[in-house]
Amino acid sequence: MHAHFYTLLTRPDRAWTAIRDDEERNSANYLMHLLLFALLPAMCMFIGTRWVGWSLVDQERIRLDTLSALQLSVLLYLTILLGTVIMGFFMRWMSRTFEARPTFNQCVGFIAYTCTPFFIAGLGALYPTRWMAISVLLIAGIYASYLLVIGLPRFMRIDHHQSFLYAASTWAVALLVLVNIKVGMILLWTQGLEPNYLRSVQQDQSYSTQEERPQDEPGER
Repeated sequence: MHAHFYTLLTRPDRAWTAIRDDEERNSANYLMHLLLFALLPAMCMFIGTRWVGWSLVDQERIRLDTLSALQLSVLLYLTILLGTVIMGFFMRWMSRTFEARPTFNQCVGFIAYTCTPFFIAGLGALYPTRWMAISVLLIAGIYASYLLVIGLPRFMRIDHHQSFLYAASTWAVALLVLVNIKVGMILLWTQGLEPNYLRSVQQDQSYSTQEERPQDEPGER
């Protein structure tokens, strides 16, 4: 697992060949990779929303209480697993069009390894801001696309022309699955579990003269 993780980031062409060989020997070889690395964004989300928080207006910090942050993290973890399985099903279904014959487990494993950049991008949840999320997700999306294009001809053993169409179809389905499953998760969390937000205002150390001087009582004038 660690060897594949390192080579996916440094030599993805070698990594996909080794992953395919491993999956042929054991079609559930990907499970440890998926179950462990999917914990990374969930754990970072818990830390970021519980102790770091985010800000919508100046000097206000919003956090979640422990139960709400835990619920959000568990839902995120389950959503990642469910989304990976759903994408594996669609990849298996689309493979017939492109003359590839992978098993369902191999398709799920391929998605699990392709999503590795997104698992690493979960570190950005330690500091949950809009620009941090946009930056890490953009970088992860670019590299995951690279892994997808590089990996399909090697893992599925199809030619490069077919792999390009296969990759484009996979991305289109992935966006559709992502939107639907994330919206469902957020609705369940906000409407069903009713999270508890903790708001705190950071006091400004510089006060104006009017703020420093207490108001006079009417009888003192």
